[in-house]
Amino acid sequence: MAKDILSTLTPAKGSRKKVKRIGRGQGSGHGGTATKGHKGAKSRSGHKFKLWFEGGQMPLTRRVPKFGFKSRNRIEVQIVNVATLARLVEGKMLEDGIVNPDVLFKNGATSKKNEQIKILGNGELSTKLQVTAHAFSKSAISKIEAAGGKITVLTKTVANP
Repeated sequence: MAKDILSTLTPAKGSRKKVKRIGRGQGSGHGGTATKGHKGAKSRSGHKFKLWFEGGQMPLTRRVPKFGFKSRNRIEVQIVNVATLARLVEGKMLEDGIVNPDVLFKNGATSKKNEQIKILGNGELSTKLQVTAHAFSKSAISKIEAAGGKITVLTKTVANP
């Protein structure tokens, strides 16, 4: 077999297609309307409809009923369960049994530093803790106090003053 010479290399048959040169006159095979058909907005220059345009018909996004509501004055609250507090105790992440928003954020129990925190009663707690948060559920209060702990409620901030 002869060696392949770079100057004789060609692409595989059928892998290359001839480019459709539009708007280059009658001799190009695409003259006249330049493959745009006859008349109408799509045949004219400057045509640019949005993908969702439906030819003047009421668009789907406006026909479909809207539902749901999100208050602009809502107060975002981060949730921490009693089970999470127990996990922090087991991992020896708490100093002197004190739990507050800064400690929870530092140990990854909450993801945002400046949002309010509510303690919920999911899980069991056997260690005496001093817990400070913005809100507590009734079951969380009973579980913390049953373990000999103490709760402190922080003042709530006003959303969007």
